[in-house]
Parts: sequence; structure tokens; C-alpha cells
Amino acid sequence: MAGNTFPEAGREARLFGTDGIRGIANEYPITSEMALRLGRALAQVFRRNGGRHRRVLVGKDTRLSGYMLETALASGICSVGADVLLVGPLPTPGIAYLTRTMRADAGVVISASHNPFQDNGIKFFSDQGFKLDDELEARIESLVFDGSQVTRANPGEIGKATRIDDAIGRYLVFLKACLPRNCSFDGIKVVIDCANGAAYKVGPDLLDELGVDVVALGVDPDGKNINREGGATNPQPLREAVLRARADLGIALDGDADRAIFVDGTGEIVDGDEVMAIMGRALAQQNKLRGNTVVATVMSNFGLERSLAEAGIRLLRTDVGDPAVCREMRTNQYNFGGEQSGHLIFMDHSTTGDGLITAILLLEHLVKLGKPLSEARVMKRFPQVLHNVPVKRRAPLEELSEVQRTIGAVQARLGGRGRILVRYSGTEMLARVMVEGEDEAEIDVSAREIGAAIARQVGRQD
Repeated sequence: MAGNTFPEAGREARLFGTDGIRGIANEYPITSEMALRLGRALAQVFRRNGGRHRRVLVGKDTRLSGYMLETALASGICSVGADVLLVGPLPTPGIAYLTRTMRADAGVVISASHNPFQDNGIKFFSDQGFKLDDELEARIESLVFDGSQVTRANPGEIGKATRIDDAIGRYLVFLKACLPRNCSFDGIKVVIDCANGAAYKVGPDLLDELGVDVVALGVDPDGKNINREGGATNPQPLREAVLRARADLGIALDGDADRAIFVDGTGEIVDGDEVMAIMGRALAQQNKLRGNTVVATVMSNFGLERSLAEAGIRLLRTDVGDPAVCREMRTNQYNFGGEQSGHLIFMDHSTTGDGLITAILLLEHLVKLGKPLSEARVMKRFPQVLHNVPVKRRAPLEELSEVQRTIGAVQARLGGRGRILVRYSGTEMLARVMVEGEDEAEIDVSAREIGAAIARQVGRQD
């Protein structure tokens, strides 16, 4: 293949981040040229020798640029001899589910999640519905930059693209199967904000079929209004709608509907940490929490840890990002975990975070309790202070003796009533000091003490 270099990026450019490839639409790397190469590379990695045609399932959210990227990806995949199953706008977890159940060899999601419409992204799923591991991503990336290793199909073996018209129906059946058949939400009033994103149809339809009195927001996508003035990252419009409608509950999804943030009937916002506390304890009471463990990231509030500990449940923390949470869950066979952002993974039901599964399982729990969400909350949030320190180098923190002594002194003062997290930024020359505790003034002083120690050892003068 000729012309397989990207002078604007350079051979050493890293395409994949913590959750696929993301950037501004029609700018490197989110271009039609790159999508074409990614499609070829993906099909090459999953190439079969003989047997049936390989199949790759491709879905997207509602961004304008999704049409451009979908077409380019499909062209690249077909050129290497694989068939394409196009499902159109569908939540990311729905695409993961259909990839698995339709026996596709891989799945592709075109979405930038909670980002504004100008951005877009591409991420891949395996035939089991899990995001690809680092090794497979590295192989795909290598083939993107060295197209000579990609084999084009002969004219008679070029793949074809087929649109799957019943994708939403298939996903709806799956979602409802997550609940007992006798479960009904009759008489419950819910406001759902779909952020003009991928769940704009399936979200309200699901709740309606379960008997919910639905008030729907963000269900008129125009390609440019995804995540605008609403959704999981801006639940204030949902809060106002819940109070105005006197609803029992509000659900805010993001653009690809893999996360959910809630609003209770009093207008209070309930994030992923609080839902993990509620559902973690509920699963444990039902003897359904494997390993008696909830998996969360280092960013989850100490209040979650305290709430779970009160119920005898362990909180296991991972690096930031849902792939890290999922990896830990799979490695040790845990079945529940997630992030403060509302990206929760119920592994008994789904291979990735699903905002709609989170919503209906929470509703089921509230019905069983006979209580509104405002009375079912079991977590007290601890104050949190974040202090950024400019640094001239990222010296290993464990080698900074003064910093370690200061951290030890602060930990002794907290006495198990708080938490310290010190790490370097991955994108800026900064050390980030986070301290949580019961007294906001005390933790602010503590964060500044640790920050000052870092500044003395590796700080820079701006």
C-alpha cells in the first residue's frame, strides 16, 4: 500500500488512550483517512483462514461526524474481506451486547461519550463484548502505521455492509431480561435526560415498557446538540425538571449512555459513588456480591469506603478509568464496580458500564425497599481538597523522603478518618495532592503541607 504514513503525527504517535481513540472530528486522528486504516487494521487482526466471512459490528452515537467515520470504517473493513453489521445510533453497552450475541468477531463504537459534538472517538470490543486489551490495540496501531502488513481481499472476497434494523428491539429485550418478569414500575414517575445521545429512543422506550410514567428530555438529536446543556455531566436541567414534574426520580445519561447520574425526588444529585454504596450493600444482603468486594477507582470518595465497611464490604481501588475497573473485576471474578462518574459495571448482566441497567436495577431496589431514593441513600460524602503543585520532574514519589514523612504525619493525624492520594498528572507537569476527611479546614491545611514538601523537593517556579 502506498501513502501509509502520517507526517502530521509521526511514526511514534500513540493513537489509543485509556478508552480508545479520541479527538476533534475531521482533525488527526479522528479523520476519515484514519478510520479507513483502522477498519483495515481491525479486520486484519481478526482475519480468519477459511470458513465463514468475518463480521464486524459497527455502532455510533448521534454526532454529525458519525456518518463520515462509519462509512470510512465500513469501507476499510470490507476491503480486507470482512462483513460489516451497521446498527446505527445505539448505546455503547448495547453495541457490546450485540457484538457478543450476534457472534460478530469484533465490535466498533463511534462515540466521544460525554464530550461535545465537535469531538468524536473510536473504540473496539472483542467478540466477548469486552474492550480490547493493550496488546491487541498495539497490534492494530502497528498495522495502521505500517499498511504493508494488511492484505486486501480479492474482488470476489470483498466484504459487504448490512444494516441491522432491529438492533434497538434486540437491546430492549436484553435490558428487560435483567429484571424478574414480575417486576413492575407502575405508578413511578421518572424524568430521563438522554443528552440527545445514543439512548434518545431506547431509554424512554425501556422505561415506558416497564410501566414507568416517563418524562423525556434530550430526545431530539440534530447531530450537534449531544451533551449540550444536560446529560450526566450537567444534571442541573434534570434537577429542575424533577422538581417541576414532582417526579420520584431523575436519570441523566451521557452521550453514549454507558453512565448514569441520578436526582432524587428532593432535587439532590446522586453520583456513582452513592449508587455503588446503595447497590453494593443491596447485593451483599442478597449474597450476590462476589468476594464481598466492590471495585472502584482511586478517585472514589472516602465516604464510599466507609459506607461499605460499615456493612462488612471491602472496597478495592484501581487506577482511573473504567477499563482498569473492568480488568480487575475480570481478573478476580468480582461482579460489581465502577466510577464516581456513574459508569457502573454489573458484570452479571453486562461486560461494560450501562447507564440503563444501572437505572432499572436501582429502581428495582427502591421498589423492594418501598422507599424513595432520598430515603435509601447510605453514604455520607467526605469533604475533598485538591491541590496542584507545578514540578520540574516526575521523580518517583516513594524516593522523596520529605514528601513521604509529611504524608505519614498527615495519615497519623487523620487516624483512619480520611484518605490521601498523591500522583503526577499524565498530561501536565503537575503533582496532584488530594486529601479527604471529616474537617474541611484540616484537610486543606494537610493538602498544602504535602504540596509544600513536594515543591521543596521537585517543584518549579512558574
